[in-house]
Amino acid sequence: MTANVSLAGKVVIVTGASRGIGRDIALRAARDGAKVALLARSETEGGKLAGTIHSVAAEVREAGGAALAVGVDVRDAEAVTAAVDRVAAEWGGVDVVVSNASALDFRPTTEVSIKRFDLMHTVNTRGTFVLGKAAIPYLAKAQNPHILALSPPLDVAPHWWGAHLPWLLSKMGMSLCMHAWSVELKEQGIAANGLWPRKTVESAATTRIGGSDLIRRSRKPEIMADAFHAIVTRPSRECTGRFFLDDEALSEAGVTDFTAYANDPTQEPYTDYLVDEPGAAYFPIDHEAMG
Repeated sequence: MTANVSLAGKVVIVTGASRGIGRDIALRAARDGAKVALLARSETEGGKLAGTIHSVAAEVREAGGAALAVGVDVRDAEAVTAAVDRVAAEWGGVDVVVSNASALDFRPTTEVSIKRFDLMHTVNTRGTFVLGKAAIPYLAKAQNPHILALSPPLDVAPHWWGAHLPWLLSKMGMSLCMHAWSVELKEQGIAANGLWPRKTVESAATTRIGGSDLIRRSRKPEIMADAFHAIVTRPSRECTGRFFLDDEALSEAGVTDFTAYANDPTQEPYTDYLVDEPGAAYFPIDHEAMG
């Protein structure tokens, strides 16, 4: 199933890599011996959220990988392009790019500000496009090139659209980039896929939304990191245009037991937003927490 069961020596670029899922993806690649470029704004401690690209770079090196920490705001197209060029010059190319950086606001149309709307679209949709555009010339030269976005399937049910149009529109923009690139870049052998959690995953956002209850009934971010690995080690010419749920990607790689990913194995995890499951429990959204 896999083209390279290891990412050893591969050059992997991850945006939003200073904490959460981005950090865990970087560490998963590092454990294979990959060269990991960490792109994010957080260069110094002291902000609202713990973690910086430099603290994660130290963890990447400790895990066995090489690290390059680049302070970048994905809204700055010139800075993103310069960062990708720097990574390619430093390490001789690019093999995998992960569009993980994301802005979130669950509030409905009448409650979200245009400033927040613009933020979500410049970070989510535009940031994904800029990263891919900058990386494609290098990916085209790689042996097993992959673009992966942390974005939902395209067949999200209407009730989710009705509840979260401003945010979901920007996330679907990321998914549409993957869908279009899977066609546009097919002849070059560049894979483009989406990845989304079936159950809520512990992150800075889930901590802010739901605190300890939501975290207790969430999965560890390692499940997304392992799903990332299962996808980008598959042959790029055979695995493209897919929108994986995390446990689906792992199931296809032979994983059958997901209890190790539960923060509390005695609790059934909440089903993630945008995933439809009959009778599923969803954590109630506090729109004020999203402000």
